[in-house]
Amino acid sequence: MMDRWPPVLAVAPLEDPPDTTVRLPGSKSITNRALVCAALADGETTLAGALFADDTEAMVGAVRVLGAEVDCDPGVAVMRVRGTAGAVGAAPGIVVDARMSGTTGRFLAPVAALSERGATIDGHPQLRARPFGDLADALRRLGVSVEFPDGGEGLPMRVRGPIRRRMAHVAADRSSQFLSGLMLAAPAVPHGMWLPVVGSVVSHSYVEMTAAVMEAFGASARVEPAFVRVLGGGYRSPGRFAVEPDASAASYFMAAAAVTGGTVRVEGLGAGSIQGDARFAAVLESMGAAVDQDRSATTVTGGPLRGVDVDLADMSDTAPTLAAVAALADTPTRVRGIGFIRGKESDRIASVVAELRRCGIEARELSDGFTVEPGPAPVGAVVRTYDDHRIAMAFSVLGLKVPGVRIENPGCVAKTFPGFFETLDSLRASARTHP
Repeated sequence: MMDRWPPVLAVAPLEDPPDTTVRLPGSKSITNRALVCAALADGETTLAGALFADDTEAMVGAVRVLGAEVDCDPGVAVMRVRGTAGAVGAAPGIVVDARMSGTTGRFLAPVAALSERGATIDGHPQLRARPFGDLADALRRLGVSVEFPDGGEGLPMRVRGPIRRRMAHVAADRSSQFLSGLMLAAPAVPHGMWLPVVGSVVSHSYVEMTAAVMEAFGASARVEPAFVRVLGGGYRSPGRFAVEPDASAASYFMAAAAVTGGTVRVEGLGAGSIQGDARFAAVLESMGAAVDQDRSATTVTGGPLRGVDVDLADMSDTAPTLAAVAALADTPTRVRGIGFIRGKESDRIASVVAELRRCGIEARELSDGFTVEPGPAPVGAVVRTYDDHRIAMAFSVLGLKVPGVRIENPGCVAKTFPGFFETLDSLRASARTHP
């Protein structure tokens, strides 16, 4: 999918503000959680509106390796999953290739630990550089054998079950995915799991999302600030499960409306969303955009923008998007609570600050975030993406207002949103249609 884009892609500014409705692909986070639940469930599940991207293809391949059957129909965004009723049937010595997908690697390690055969979790060098040690510690407390053949706390990671204990303390201050992965495996353990949390949980909204998806498959998960309790009893297929549009992807189009003074309506993502990133619309509203949200959609209309001081701990994937908006605001912005995003696909604090500066915008790294100081008009530049899809998409929003922005390695968006640039171009078409 990456080959269809040039090495560097120019993003031309919009000639007129857009006025359109966008329909976005399904949530990556929900799709991958639902794939795990459906794979462990009794019966067949149809995932409607599922995302087809590199991260979800990694999860499809992983659950197949562990025994589930998955039929995919990308043309209608449907996946049909025949579950294993909690039985993990990996062949001895199997390797699960998580590619660049953190959710795949961190969710499938506990699932593989349900079997005494276990598996080795591995992936792309970018994923190998991300930490897995806190997850390994929790699995060992559950009686699971865990080894890092290359040393350290990164992939490859060899796990071998079964899970023999029902309680493990979990550190989730570097990634909530460790806690979510254990939660997803817990219903397949006879007596469930009791997971006391050590310290704070970053991106707590994603833990709540995990519980919501699990409950749709008949599991019981109680999420409290200090612990998570999951009952045993397995998963039951709901028959059909609808995946919401991706709220992280929606942030770019909401931001596009905010910075261009246009109007963009995101269909299917409303006030009832289980995604924490859907609250990004409220941040834009605090910056001066007009927001209209009902149960089925969110509409953002741009206007004069002011800076904000905001904690994005529960919607950290939107931090690069906010940086692009902040660069075009009238007053400074401070983003707090996101120190842990230094361990994402790139160091997203350092990356954001470096690329803002490349575009002539004063920005500064903080231990837990960054500041943006609007000044002279931003200038166009070749934006390095660090192979990070969110850097590519966020700075494309800046290019809708700033002439000369060019995105290096634009194909990296295929990780979560292969059709991003086509959808971005739909704003251009709507601007021509609505002068």
